[in-house]
Formats: sequence, structure tokens, C-alpha cells
Amino acid sequence: MRIVIRGGIVVDPMNQLEVARDLLIEHGTIQAIGKPESFQDVSGTTLDASHLVVAPGLIDMHVHLREPGYEYKETVLTGTQSAVAGGFTSVACMANTNPVNDNGAVTRYIIERAQIANLARVLPIGALSKKLEGKELAEIDEMVEAGAVAISDDGRPVMDANLMRRALEYCSMVNVPISVHEEDLHLAAGGVMNEGPRALSLGLRGIPNAAEEVMAARDIALARLTKGRVHIAHVSTRGTVALLRHAKEEGLPVTAEAAPHHFTLTEEAVTGYNTNAKMAPPLRLPEDVQAIKEGLCDGTIDAIATDHAPHHHDEKEVEFDQAANGIVGLETALPLTLKLVESRVLSLSEAIRKLTVNPARILGLPYGTLSPGSPADIVIFDPGRSWRVEASKLRSKSKNTPFDGWDLKGRIMLTLVGGRVVYDGR
Repeated sequence: MRIVIRGGIVVDPMNQLEVARDLLIEHGTIQAIGKPESFQDVSGTTLDASHLVVAPGLIDMHVHLREPGYEYKETVLTGTQSAVAGGFTSVACMANTNPVNDNGAVTRYIIERAQIANLARVLPIGALSKKLEGKELAEIDEMVEAGAVAISDDGRPVMDANLMRRALEYCSMVNVPISVHEEDLHLAAGGVMNEGPRALSLGLRGIPNAAEEVMAARDIALARLTKGRVHIAHVSTRGTVALLRHAKEEGLPVTAEAAPHHFTLTEEAVTGYNTNAKMAPPLRLPEDVQAIKEGLCDGTIDAIATDHAPHHHDEKEVEFDQAANGIVGLETALPLTLKLVESRVLSLSEAIRKLTVNPARILGLPYGTLSPGSPADIVIFDPGRSWRVEASKLRSKSKNTPFDGWDLKGRIMLTLVGGRVVYDGR
């Protein structure tokens, strides 16, 4: 089957393209990129992308799909429905399922569920420790052989520095990164939001920036010791950005991601005990948000990832102290990232790079580009089209978002995976 995408502005950071071009797709692969009207004589399906952006399919290196075990929150099917509606063609899912993805059998099960859903590509991330208990290494080689693209105990920090050292040494041998949730449990104990005057005024226990920063410093030191690849997830503090910047200057194998909520919202979103603004790490101060933006701008922070964390309504409609951490983010990520473009923090090409090329590089994936010969994973969107976030209409099974009612710009029109239209928002 041939498809021609005509009339769009092709943005492909890997090939330094941001220009009007037509794309020719055949058998699920990008065959050629040509000047407008290049493929006039080609038979097949034509997709009109006039006045739209055509980019590589987005890659989210940090999602929670909840299956197996927590299907009442999300399933591989509903999660990938949400993904393709947000322009994501590949999602890497964390291991905190039930049973935990700490062995090859669970890794294969997740991949099989994704094949049945047949929407976005699902790339499992295996657990670092058995049952996420932080005591004993999980079956890392078995999971990598089954298809895991990284290792992580995300949701739980690895408090045992020696276990982290051994994990880094092992992952160096199988050539996968470790995504780390940086939180010192002793400093964070009992905290439910950012530590400071706002927490005091709400009568809530706070989590200091240092809870993230001391663990980030430790793992950077372990990267220096082992040469293992450390990827710091959901950066939330200015101190962590500074540590990352020094690590990059030193040439250490350290990468990082920021989530849209951490470069868009501050702790003020918690006002009124809004449990949809409760997350780990917590929302911080304006100066932390500014530091994250600067880190994205100068390359200190490599990628943008959603940390899509669906929770049932009942888990959020409780006292703030008792509410679950996290928000859904797949369908709002691109518009919130485009706000960085509008405010000139990032160029459009750099924004797309942090959602495509860089996650693919970190995870060792053959996606994130429109180069001829690459899989035809493509997103077509209208960067200027406004829409209102309505939580009830999100494709995710859960609706926990602090952006309900927000007016955003950037609407997904078409998402293709392997040359097949998996979402049509026209």
C-alpha cells in the first residue's frame, strides 16, 4: 500500500529539516521525501497535510500502563488509545505492575497485549529489583532478551547504593540505561507536596528539594564509578538541573527527562487541596520551573516524557494526604510542549527533538526520524489550532489531570504507526 502525505511542513530534527515537503510511504516504510508535488504520478492514498506539521511519531520514554494487575486504572489498550490520540507512536512502560515486570514472562505478556491492541508500539521497562523491593537484582538479562529497553524501579527509589552500583555494572554489559526515581525516602518521609510556606499554610508536610538532589548526586557519582548509563527521570528541582549540567560537562553517561507538568505548573496548583496536582516528585517553585526550562533550552535535559500515571477517581477523591500521586499526560504533552515554542524557550525543531530523536537515542530505538528506510511512524498536527481539555473526553481510562478546562494550542490530526492510520482527529 502506498501513501503520499502532501503539503505539510516536515519537521525532522535528525535530518535538520523544517520545510515544505511531501512524503512517500510504501509497505509501512518511508520511501522518499521530496519537494512539494514530487509524487504526483504515484498511485495510492493521499493524505492532505496542508498548513500542518508532519513530524516523526512522538516517543514517550516514561508511562504507566498499569496492566497487568491494575486494569481498573488503565490497560495496554486504553493507554495506547490515549497515546496515539496524543501523537505518540511509541511508549516505554514502567514495571510497577502486579505482578511486577521483573522477569521475562511479564515482559512478554505486556508485548503480547500491545500486539493485540495494535496501536502504539509498547516498549517495556523492566524492574531493577525483584518485586521493586530494592533488595535483590531482578532478572535483567531475561527481561532484556524478552524485549525490555531499559531498567527502572520507578515509583520507588533505590536506597541501597551498592545495589544501584551492581545494577549499573550489569546494565553496562547488556547495554541498557537505568531510569532512576530520585528521592531520599528519609528526607521525603511523610511529605505530600513541596516543602515551604505554601505547605505550611495548607497544613501539609513538605518534601524538600534536597530529597531529589542528594540521590541525583549519588547516582551521578555511581555513573562516574561504573560508566553505566544513568537516566534521571522527571527532574523537578533547580539543584538537580545544576548537577546534571556539571555531569554533562564532565562527559559522564548521564541523561535526563522533564515532564510537562514540571515545566508548566508550580506548587500553587495544589491550592484548594487539588489532588490532581499531587505527584511525585511534587510541583515546585517558579525558580525550579525556570531552571527546568533553561535545562531544556541548553540541552542539559535531553527529553520530554509524560510520566503518564492514571489513577481511578476514588484514589483521587480522598484527603490530600491519602491521594495517589500522578496525573495522566499523553494527550496534553504536545500542546504543553508547544507553549515552550510559543514562549521561545525552544524552537519547534528542538521541541520535536526532545520528543523523538533524543528518547530514541537514549533507549536505542530505530524510531524518531523520517529518514527514508525508517518505519513510517508519523504524527501530523496543527500547531495553531486551539482546543479545550475536557477530562471526561480523554481516551485514557482514568481522568486525573490538573489541566481540565485549560485552552491549549496544538491539535493532533493524524497518527500513523508503520504507515497505518491509528488515530484520525480530523
